[in-house]
Amino acid sequence: QVQLVESGGGLVQAGGSLRLSCAASGRTFSSTAMGWFRQAPGKEREFVATISWNGGTTYYADSVKGRFTISRDNAKNTVYLQMNRLKPDDTAVYYCNTVYANTFIAFGSWGQGTQVTVSS
Repeated sequence: QVQLVESGGGLVQAGGSLRLSCAASGRTFSSTAMGWFRQAPGKEREFVATISWNGGTTYYADSVKGRFTISRDNAKNTVYLQMNRLKPDDTAVYYCNTVYANTFIAFGSWGQGTQVTVSS
């Protein structure tokens, strides 16, 4: 089973950028699709982006398409989320997780996440 630790969140002004990291442990990481999700206060957790096991296929929620980029480095067991042109609506706790291939359905245990706060 893959265990995950998110980092890289913080406070940023609207229009700014952040890069989130998700460090994974476990031998199956390099063969597993991964995803980023977020949960804003008072809202359900939602899908943000997913990436296939080899990085060849990515999917994005419409709300972040063109602003966020998901990537992975299997040699480092790490998944990244580069977030540009941030908006106050992007404020949330961000989580990574393993996902079923070609879906945004998470199946692993959730970590603690990393807080992203975008000020207007």
